[in-house]
Amino acid sequence: MKRTARTTETYARPEDERLPIGITFAYGLQHVLTMYGGIIAPPLIIGSAAGLGQAEIGVLITACLFVGGLATILQTVGVKWFGSQLPLVQGVSFSGVATMGAIVMSGGGLPAVFGSVIVASLIGLLIAPVFATVIRFFPPVVTGSVITTIGLTLIPVAAMWAQGGNPAADDYGSPEYLGLAGLTFLIVLALSKIGIGAVSRLSILLAIVVGTIVAAIIGIADFSGVGDGPIFALPTPFAFGLPTFEIAAIISMLIVILVTLTETTADILAVGEIIGTKVDSKRIAAGLRADMISSAVSPIFGSFTQSAFAQNVGLVAITGVKSRFVVTAGGVVLVVLGLLPVLGRVVAAVPPPVLGGAGIVLFGSVAASGIRTLAKVDYRGNMNLVIVASAIGIGMLPIAAPGIYHGMPEWFRIIFDSGISSAAVVAILLNLLFNHLTFGTPKRPSVFSAAPTRSIRIDQIEALEEGDAYVGGKLVDADGNEVAVERSDH
Repeated sequence: MKRTARTTETYARPEDERLPIGITFAYGLQHVLTMYGGIIAPPLIIGSAAGLGQAEIGVLITACLFVGGLATILQTVGVKWFGSQLPLVQGVSFSGVATMGAIVMSGGGLPAVFGSVIVASLIGLLIAPVFATVIRFFPPVVTGSVITTIGLTLIPVAAMWAQGGNPAADDYGSPEYLGLAGLTFLIVLALSKIGIGAVSRLSILLAIVVGTIVAAIIGIADFSGVGDGPIFALPTPFAFGLPTFEIAAIISMLIVILVTLTETTADILAVGEIIGTKVDSKRIAAGLRADMISSAVSPIFGSFTQSAFAQNVGLVAITGVKSRFVVTAGGVVLVVLGLLPVLGRVVAAVPPPVLGGAGIVLFGSVAASGIRTLAKVDYRGNMNLVIVASAIGIGMLPIAAPGIYHGMPEWFRIIFDSGISSAAVVAILLNLLFNHLTFGTPKRPSVFSAAPTRSIRIDQIEALEEGDAYVGGKLVDADGNEVAVERSDH
């Protein structure tokens, strides 16, 4: 009896489930493989903009892996005031890449980027509780719209990977790449169909391994660079110089931090909805504080702003593995990769088309989770349909037409060039306008307002006879004679 009670207490929340250590790290590695391409992309882009050589860019990548692992451990394990204790993988936020690139190109270099990240993140740490208090403004009509948009905005990433990962390459989109992505996709489906639970849940990881083996056989995977560089290396504090603090850079980065807070809030709500656990304002605040303190510390080691990775939310949805300790194990793997660059180079050798094939299922499952949330929304006699349509529509604009806001001010582009943040802003504002500021809103405000659901009791249907029909508002029998209809209160 005592053992049963202890088990019930341990697993009172689905995210607190503990799995065998081997399985835990296998699932954790699956999380790392899912987000690896995303976490190394920002340092590659920013390092290239700063004119760094391959070795220096490698240092940036190692730092991002190391800090991302520490941030993931903090977010999942949690300490007082910090960490949502949810299965969320942390890594360099892609939403700040354009701004950091602009700071580098303006002459400030990486030190100005690091300084702006530190100051803006500390401000974000102070205002994090304010974001947490708006939980009541995130009903299913808002969270469902944002979750759906998260999934849809990630699909182009899977498409880019499936085509080879480098749009500038001559063989980008070649049949070989698309075929490899398609094969990986089919392997995911086949393994998911297998009745063995462990195999089914590890379908993404196993499909990536098999896809990589196939790629190596046909000559697409290249492991020749694995031996280049050191095997072990500790991150060096301030390896690129001491941070500098420029007002313009800090203001620009503060806007990025606001976007990051919005996106992380959406990811926390999304993963809470997926695993079926309670997410309140206190938990959101703890998650945002973990984001901000990790972002503030990351420049010391040569990394950038940290946020939750949306693609890993999709992995939680498709595998059904809800344990936060699985993601903690993934954080440990990231730390090890940050200390052992040789292992990082092995993971980096996984061909993008393989990741693309797996990403189709992963990212699509995020959108499917959002659609499932939207199914809970009441659309009768209100403007919820307009809220959903507008949020998803605005969120898709920068995906359907990249560069659509190129002529707008920078602060506007930072917010609305991200489909996730733009959908979140629109959904929140329209929910406030139509569902909270109800003064002046008519009962049936729009043609988009869904009509009330009509229903007929079974006993009423059983009373009908063959040939009965409604004609001109009257019930008639097969011979055209009117059948008397009595009111229920009679």
